[in-house]
Amino acid sequence: MTSELDIFVGNTTLIDEDVYRLWLDGYSVNDAVALRVRSGILEQTGATTGVLQSDTMDHYRTFHMLERLLHAPPKLLHQLIFQIPPSRQALLIERYYTFDEAFVREVLGKKLSKGTKKDLDDISTKTGITLKSCRRQFDNFKRVFKVVEEMRGSLVDNIQQHFLLSDRLARDYAAIVFFANNRFETGKKKLQYLSFGDFAFCAELMIQNWTLGAVGEAPTDPDSQVDDMDVDLDKEFLQDLKELKVLVADKDLLDLHKSLVCTALRGKLGVFSEMETNFKNLSRGLVNVAAKLTHNKDVRDLFVDLVEKFVEPCRSDHWPLSDVRLFLSQYSASVHSLDGFRHQALWDRYMGTLRGCLLRLYHD
Repeated sequence: MTSELDIFVGNTTLIDEDVYRLWLDGYSVNDAVALRVRSGILEQTGATTGVLQSDTMDHYRTFHMLERLLHAPPKLLHQLIFQIPPSRQALLIERYYTFDEAFVREVLGKKLSKGTKKDLDDISTKTGITLKSCRRQFDNFKRVFKVVEEMRGSLVDNIQQHFLLSDRLARDYAAIVFFANNRFETGKKKLQYLSFGDFAFCAELMIQNWTLGAVGEAPTDPDSQVDDMDVDLDKEFLQDLKELKVLVADKDLLDLHKSLVCTALRGKLGVFSEMETNFKNLSRGLVNVAAKLTHNKDVRDLFVDLVEKFVEPCRSDHWPLSDVRLFLSQYSASVHSLDGFRHQALWDRYMGTLRGCLLRLYHD
């Protein structure tokens, strides 16, 4: 009697997502094995601890070999050593570059240098994220920054092209690069209530409206060093913002602006009397923030100033978010009715972004 035996031989690299997550989280092989045992995998598979140890070590070896390719994701797509389906390649890349909210909040806006890297021990202790994972995330931020910081064109597109990230993750990295380049302060105590998502939302608005790339102002000189169109704020725009000072320096304009806003909002705001009383202080705060953005330190302190000059005063008077939205909309629009004001386009470019940021920063 003869027996037939079908044999299939393949060389597809097997990726266990759970083990990959443990490796990314910075666990040692022994710690990863212990966590897998705790998950009940031995009972589910009937394997022994020794087999589980070997399996985990095998996966870790594979991940270590893949890591150099993950540093330049297009190389992973074009290499022939590891036979990995495209969907699996995308998963490996996306998860390798995914970061922890708690970690990014600690480094957002800081220089991506050796000095900051020395703080990773403290960040690891504070956040509970393993030091190895902190290093991976920091090195990812630094790697992306170095590749795209001086590229022309869309920051998000450049990140997607060179790192093959999803649209959402590429936008998050664009925010990280933008904040690192402009060194925005995010660590002050009064800013701790804000999430990375809040800052990323504001970064996207500023990239779209306040950078050279926002208005397509490519340098006419072919030897110009202004390559990072989406990374640097438009310095000419920031200089021009000083022209807005007339809105609070000219008493007649300030009084007329207040009158227009109060007339439009009477009976519509629950905090009308508070708004009417504080209008001039709020307006001075918003306009003075604009006028100071010619100095690097004031650019860095943008979010501190917005919270101090607008968010905190409104919060102390218990403005609901709906009233903040109504006020900012009318405050911005009423300027178009000021006959003596000649900088409408500049105002719109400034307040269009600032209004969106303030609404995101305001947690009533």
